[in-house]
Amino acid sequence: MRIVVCIKQVPDTAEVKINRETGTLVREGVPSIINPYDMHAIEAALALRESLSGKVTAITMGPPQAEAALREAISMGVDDGLLVTGREFAGADTLATSRALSGAIKAAGADLIICGKQAIDGDTAQVGPEVAEFLDIPHVSYVRKIVEAGPGSIKVERLMDEGVDVVQAELPALITVVRELNTPRLPSLKGKMNAKKAEIKKLSASEIGLTPEVVGFNGSPTQVKKIFTPEPRCGRRVLEGGIEGQVEALIKELMEKKCL
Repeated sequence: MRIVVCIKQVPDTAEVKINRETGTLVREGVPSIINPYDMHAIEAALALRESLSGKVTAITMGPPQAEAALREAISMGVDDGLLVTGREFAGADTLATSRALSGAIKAAGADLIICGKQAIDGDTAQVGPEVAEFLDIPHVSYVRKIVEAGPGSIKVERLMDEGVDVVQAELPALITVVRELNTPRLPSLKGKMNAKKAEIKKLSASEIGLTPEVVGFNGSPTQVKKIFTPEPRCGRRVLEGGIEGQVEALIKELMEKKCL
């Protein structure tokens, strides 16, 4: 089975900084990590390869430094990595990103594509389903368990608002996964050595059959106008004393504020 995992290099959320003049994220000097949900996608792909045999390829779109994310995936056991990169991809929204990733997947070939539920820097959860639409294949989102998989189909459990659905899809197909699916493995020493010497193939827009007009900023119907830090809330007060006293004080204060 040929499995492709789509991953993204994101800023470490504990270290995010914002340029207050431009309203954009400051990425220079900020540590980067593989999107946490994508780590579960990598683990799912490796587990399937171990049970079914085949090959796992990690694909990401980003600047040259995103190569580090692919090498980390290889250190976990992924067979190889593809980096979709070039100035023409800068400023991409989810639609342009999905178009580029689907072009790379077509070039690589895949029976199953696995993505994390969403990226922690955007939280849109749009890229996985959009990639499936570009590829014209079925997709299942919010997968919490892979029940069974074979050469022609995959059966999964997906989280719903009120329970779980069991869904079977014919391959090729795409799934997006949640944290409950598994626990990602740690890189092995052999994996780290393989990652260090691995050749990461880089793909431009022309190499995946796309023109600069349909990728990056040019191919994005939406743009982020401003990113800002919410103003801190103030005026909080802790009510002291027993429960009855706290309730009386709360009711009194709400009445004074005309909330009751």
